[in-house]
Amino acid sequence: MVNVPNGLWIDEDGMIVRPAEPAFPGRNPVLESFEKIDLTTLPPDIADMLGEAKKIKTDPAAYKEALLDWVANGAASRYALSADEVIRRSQPRSGDEATAAAHFELGQHLHRAGDHAAAIPHWREAHRLQPDNWTYRRQAWNFEDPVRQGHTDAYDSSWIEDVKKVGAENYYPTWVP
Repeated sequence: MVNVPNGLWIDEDGMIVRPAEPAFPGRNPVLESFEKIDLTTLPPDIADMLGEAKKIKTDPAAYKEALLDWVANGAASRYALSADEVIRRSQPRSGDEATAAAHFELGQHLHRAGDHAAAIPHWREAHRLQPDNWTYRRQAWNFEDPVRQGHTDAYDSSWIEDVKKVGAENYYPTWVP
């Protein structure tokens, strides 16, 4: 999982029938709340962030339909995937990604233990090793600049810069039934 919200479907027998994927089981109240905000009333940097956030694409209705179909039909659901398809869609973790996960977790441990400064190099290394992992980036940025997740002495990037690089419309991968 490289961003939130993500979902993973596991049946009653403990089998994964859909691997980790963007999951919006219904309305997305956060994105909906952005629609109501008049960006001209906000500081320019916040307006820029919310403007990009409004471009993030999700399809909560389709995901909810699929989830309800699976609940109603179980293994017969057209959305429940075969074991081979689950494996095909699952992305194996490379050595760099595994090392990034270890650095991220070590950073989390150090932060919880009260040594935030010691956590930063581990989070930076996680960013370097797996630059497409939004969870790693957002978590680290949030500790330094919770509102803007902007540039700080600790990190060379910011949420708004990175979103603009990949395109807000690409923030989540397209959900594939």
